[in-house]
Amino acid sequence: MSRISRLPSSLLRAAACTGVAALALTSCGSGSGSGSASTSSGEVKVGLITKTDTNPFFVKMKEGAEKTAKAEGVKLMTAAGKFDGDNAGQVTAIENMVASGVKGILITPSDSKAIVPALEKARAKGVLVIALDTPTEPQSAVDALFATDNVKAGELIGEYAKAAMKGKTAKIAALDLAPGVSVGVQRHSGFLKGFGATDKDVACAQDTGGDQSKGQTAMENCLQKEPGINVVYTINEPAALGAYTALKAKGREKDVLIVSVDGGCTGTQAVKDGKIAATSQQYPLKMAAEGVKAVVTYAKDGKKASGYTDTGVTLITDKAQDGVTSKDTAYGLENCWG
Repeated sequence: MSRISRLPSSLLRAAACTGVAALALTSCGSGSGSGSASTSSGEVKVGLITKTDTNPFFVKMKEGAEKTAKAEGVKLMTAAGKFDGDNAGQVTAIENMVASGVKGILITPSDSKAIVPALEKARAKGVLVIALDTPTEPQSAVDALFATDNVKAGELIGEYAKAAMKGKTAKIAALDLAPGVSVGVQRHSGFLKGFGATDKDVACAQDTGGDQSKGQTAMENCLQKEPGINVVYTINEPAALGAYTALKAKGREKDVLIVSVDGGCTGTQAVKDGKIAATSQQYPLKMAAEGVKAVVTYAKDGKKASGYTDTGVTLITDKAQDGVTSKDTAYGLENCWG
């Protein structure tokens, strides 16, 4: 998936750190920078495990963790699955981090249910476990959750899409994530709630894995099934851009409303360019930064973070609709994934 061509140096640094083999533990942030998991006696170690190390969302999350780890004087260890859905890889990363003596683990679970036994083992050994972005099932499998309210994110774009249709009959395509991933289920159900619809009103639903090329294929399949589709909900902006490409090939890009979730810099630019009508912007850098701070607090005084911390969501569009609170793309580009 594409990104804005000229990246800030801090993001390049984060991307460089993600270039290590997906499941190899790497040390980022403070310390020698040698790549070794070992630290000097008494130094606090924090683990970050993301779904992948290639998705720009997780690159930004890692940037937030690195900056905060450096500021707090702790060692950050990182790992990621080889692909979105790689539960086995995340389990291995958890085991390796626990063995290395981390004080806390921050994780975006690829499989919200299957990861639970590994997390419970880590907590039983005194490791603070915080989910970022994606809740576990049950949510109580972790000590705390720092995330966007994904139902609210879906509701915002659902409300927007309903207002933008101005009473026209909607033929909806839903380009979803994958079965069993809570974040995808929550965004999908939120969209339908905001739109005032149910799954019976969805003309075509396809899984995309949040991937741009799969989003394009999904949209092509939906257009074959129901050529009259005029509203497209997508799990994220790469899937939305794939949908846009498919629609443009059919000459339909001007008469189909595309709404999405994430609010990354590339996605927000696509809103500005008119490819996506609106997106719900979330803030992964903040999720990771707050997560690192929580582990530091636990290491210092034993106080564990608990419950759910909402890291915020903002509807971004340049075509505001009456009754739907939003901010424009100037705001969105200034704050994309911050």
